[in-house]
Amino acid sequence: MSALAGEERTAGEGEERGNGGGPEANATTLDLSVVIPAFDEEQRLGRTLDAVTRYLSDGDGRWGTWEVVVADDGSGDGTREVVAGRADPRVRLVVADRHRGKGSALRLGVAATRGRRVLVTDADLASPIEELEKLDAALAEGNSAAIGSRSVPGATIGERQHPVRRVLGRAGNLLIRSGTVPGVRDTQCGFKLFEGERAREAFAASRVAGWAIDVEVLHHFHRANWQVTEVPVRWSHQPGSKVRALDYVRALAELARVRARSVRPADLFALLLFLLMSMALYSGRLFDPGHRYLVDSLQDQNQWEWFFGVTAHNLAHLGNPLFSDAQNFPAGVNLMANTVMLGLSVPFAPLTLLAGPALSLAVAMTLGLAVTGFAWYRLIVGRVVRHRPAAFVGASLAAFAPPMVSHANAHPNFVVLFMIPLIVGRALRLCEGGRVVRDGVVLGLMAAYQIFLGEEPLLLAALGLVLFAAAYAVVRPEVARAAWRPLLKGLGIAAAVCLPLVAYALVWQFTGPQSYANMPHGDNAGNSPLALLSFAERSLVAGSAERANELSMNPTEQNAFYGWPLVALAFAITVRLWDRALVKALAVTAVGAALLSLGPAFRIPLTERTYPGPWALLAHLPLFESVIEGRVAMVCAPVLGMLLALALERLAATPERGTQYLGLLGVCLALLPLIPAPLKTVPRAETPAFFTDGTWKSYVHGGESLVTVPLPDAGDATPLRWQEEADYGFRLPGGYFNGPWGKERRGIYGAAPRYTSQLFSDVRDTGVVPEIGENWRAQAARDLAYWKAGVLVVAPQPHADALRRALRELMGRDGKWVDGVWVWDLHKGT
Repeated sequence: MSALAGEERTAGEGEERGNGGGPEANATTLDLSVVIPAFDEEQRLGRTLDAVTRYLSDGDGRWGTWEVVVADDGSGDGTREVVAGRADPRVRLVVADRHRGKGSALRLGVAATRGRRVLVTDADLASPIEELEKLDAALAEGNSAAIGSRSVPGATIGERQHPVRRVLGRAGNLLIRSGTVPGVRDTQCGFKLFEGERAREAFAASRVAGWAIDVEVLHHFHRANWQVTEVPVRWSHQPGSKVRALDYVRALAELARVRARSVRPADLFALLLFLLMSMALYSGRLFDPGHRYLVDSLQDQNQWEWFFGVTAHNLAHLGNPLFSDAQNFPAGVNLMANTVMLGLSVPFAPLTLLAGPALSLAVAMTLGLAVTGFAWYRLIVGRVVRHRPAAFVGASLAAFAPPMVSHANAHPNFVVLFMIPLIVGRALRLCEGGRVVRDGVVLGLMAAYQIFLGEEPLLLAALGLVLFAAAYAVVRPEVARAAWRPLLKGLGIAAAVCLPLVAYALVWQFTGPQSYANMPHGDNAGNSPLALLSFAERSLVAGSAERANELSMNPTEQNAFYGWPLVALAFAITVRLWDRALVKALAVTAVGAALLSLGPAFRIPLTERTYPGPWALLAHLPLFESVIEGRVAMVCAPVLGMLLALALERLAATPERGTQYLGLLGVCLALLPLIPAPLKTVPRAETPAFFTDGTWKSYVHGGESLVTVPLPDAGDATPLRWQEEADYGFRLPGGYFNGPWGKERRGIYGAAPRYTSQLFSDVRDTGVVPEIGENWRAQAARDLAYWKAGVLVVAPQPHADALRRALRELMGRDGKWVDGVWVWDLHKGT
């Protein structure tokens, strides 16, 4: 910081030389100022000054009063003498005390200008001064800056740069366009015309000393919403360039500093708040994940920790990340068909290997939820409202709505959704038709990554976008007519980019080992209409576990529960702002998603009347047939958040205090009941020493499995954790996953049932041991052979005595107590 401050002081104390300098000259306003940065330009500067002054003088007054300011950047040759020796008083020199870079020189030179318009051109005059005519015409059209460009149609390039420099330049432009100066193809041409006052403000606010000054200044224009246009010009590479290979590295560092300084403090504060909110939600487990369990996750936490652990294990041992036989031995598990979230579990693999899957999953879900909130915030700020507090409230509802909190128990694929707002934003950019190819490529990459995060959220997001697009097209048909061509072209490009990246994984998912045709969830997994108006279990003020469980499948599938006050508020907002096309489209999207979430049939509350729902049109289509239709209501969360943000922005602009107070009171009354309580956690049972100290190795030989009794399943998947603590050293029959069953290969949760596994599950659930005869023993022998069992293990648990008695009758002998478990060694001679 001290070095930066020193630079600013020195730049401000730069020495001005030449005729026409001094305070009186600075007080006179001119029509045009031309700024030329120079460093050791003794050989080229004279010709450049001759060309510029001749052109400006021969214009028959076309350019009015003008000046040329040469900003010397501490040259060590005769550059200053070239300027000082000019007889024309309109050519002035400003001098830095030492060499700092092009940025410092331009800052000094532009500060010394007096023109209503300021042209910045390089000393080599790679773009002839005659091209000023084009830039001036563009500025006359109402733009604040007209920049010469080599990358727009109509540009003429004579002598080209070295191929290496061209490649480096294009790579740099790609980084620049990615966010610093979006929409500008060529920032580095070195021939730019600005409105004078705005140029002086932008350059004075700049901090970069090197070549990235052009980017920083244009970024300033972009943030201030000052119009910038690119103008095709003639350009030819000139020998004697001062750009060296190391300068590209320095420019990248300067770009990083520009991006860092451009971040608004309000945005950083919003991100911090989202993180604190997420940490508060997970506070019961976040600081001791290995010993705390999200009780409302049922067995999903065990499942997802296993997914994270097995992915890291496969990567560390160069195994196939799409398949594992650690569960459901010997058939195995198709991991790609189980939403294993390779897009998250792979990047988190180092943390998983270092600290274990429990911590890794906890960190991933906490950070993922916070980043999801911030992604919605950025989309709302960029597309819906400028008022940042309003955007924050809307994004908070999108990320922490009751259905999101429900899935936060242990469904990271429905919590880590930060790609969805980015995909929505990119699709909207396609509709604008600006950079269709680039936006299509980016959208394809985003979609490919989201597929490895979760396909069902992507499908639901696409459904929401279709509803929104259809509604908006009806309200604004002229916009739809202008948007459909670039949108379809961009979607085609996106598909061409996405499909090759995901094709192998999708083929494996749908046709590979242990794939399944579909995953039925019962005749109707939709929401009750009452669920849309009621409160979720974890709603801090109004939540009711009993009521929520009556209206949902389980605590992780409370997919609606927005509460009647929020629904009423959304209706009031829609009526009040109905004149806005965006509000109409959002309202139709919310209502459409809510109706679809009711399922293929729904019953009118308090009656016996049942009616077909709109989901019936989609229920039997590929992909849709595996969706839990109640989850479609999750689309309402960001839609309601955007409506809320629009209303808050309108309230903030309302001069009547009474209206503001009443409006904010309504918002508070609608949102306060939805504030979530921290997720419930309970202590986690310790893993028996049999697994943690490696005793199991004496009982499981090569190619064999370890059979826990009962086998892990959707009712109790605790053995998956024991396997994790043993570093996946043994294989388990059974498990908790999605797999095929029967000839039709319909999806089920867990392994295809066998007689012996079902016996164990029944005894675990009831504590009742049926009469076991020779038929049971023969079937057990066949099942144990199928599982290639090396040992049977019963750990302490409810009904452990009954399980032990069942095994004693099946095996004809009792087990042995070893390191905290009962063990039946199945090898000969035992």
